[in-house]
Amino acid sequence: MPSRRRVLSALALSAASLALAQPIRLARAADAATVLQSRPIPSTGELLPVIGMGSSGSFDVGASPAERDPLREVLRRFFAAGASLIDTAPGYGRAEAVIGELLAETNLRQKAFLATKIGAVGREAGLAQFRRSLELLKTDKVELLQVHSLQDWKTQIALIGELKAQGKTRYTGVTHWQDSGHDELAEVVRAVRPDFLQVNYSVISRSAEAKVFPLARELGVAVLVNRAFDDGRLFSRVKDKALPGWAAEAGIDSWAQAFLRFALSHPAVTAVIPATGKPDRQSDNLKAGSGPTLTEAQRQSLIELLA
Repeated sequence: MPSRRRVLSALALSAASLALAQPIRLARAADAATVLQSRPIPSTGELLPVIGMGSSGSFDVGASPAERDPLREVLRRFFAAGASLIDTAPGYGRAEAVIGELLAETNLRQKAFLATKIGAVGREAGLAQFRRSLELLKTDKVELLQVHSLQDWKTQIALIGELKAQGKTRYTGVTHWQDSGHDELAEVVRAVRPDFLQVNYSVISRSAEAKVFPLARELGVAVLVNRAFDDGRLFSRVKDKALPGWAAEAGIDSWAQAFLRFALSHPAVTAVIPATGKPDRQSDNLKAGSGPTLTEAQRQSLIELLA
């Protein structure tokens, strides 16, 4: 028979183990509380979570723990919620290298839907840039390869087609980030019919609704939305303003969620890619990926509120 002291010691150890495990369980429960919706990529039917992540600015950091630790947590929360799409580019400073290093050290590459871009003039320059991107991202292929802001698009979309045939990317895409580029973007999409297009869209920048979105639906092209916060201008417009009365009913408890849900409520949109380097903002953004689609009345309410 075990001694009373040994029994009490065992009980104490068990209690301590349960106490240590409790925060882990609570963290996992919080991660699981955000169940992201997914939408099909029209060209294949593959499901893509509606909240992705950009990296411009947010992942252009150094190697110090103070700079990297928040990004590790940003990625942890992102993947724990079931998200996968990370969008980057050679033009985003050190972002590709930082993403590659963090995914490698956390062994999370297999969970990522990596999207990068070619922003170069000439085939050889484009190919060299892509090879460098693979090196920095520490991978042998990406899921989506896009022409950055339509730069030398005829040359680069042909190159991306070749790389797709070689298995270096699964999807082709073209991007733009300004209203002034939407007419050309629409022309290019009609000419080459990529798998994806990426475009700016927000409550106060709705130019994409005129040509780009209808064309994407007509041709079966997936749409990624960048600048859904309009580079932060939306937040300055609602400073000190309360959320609309219908927000709670829609499961929205922050302005970030409202703005992302606005973008996602357009039927042409496949996913939004807000950029952040802050874990709490990542969690907030991810919450926008669940709940009902905004009604037309709710969308109009936001438009009028920010007019």
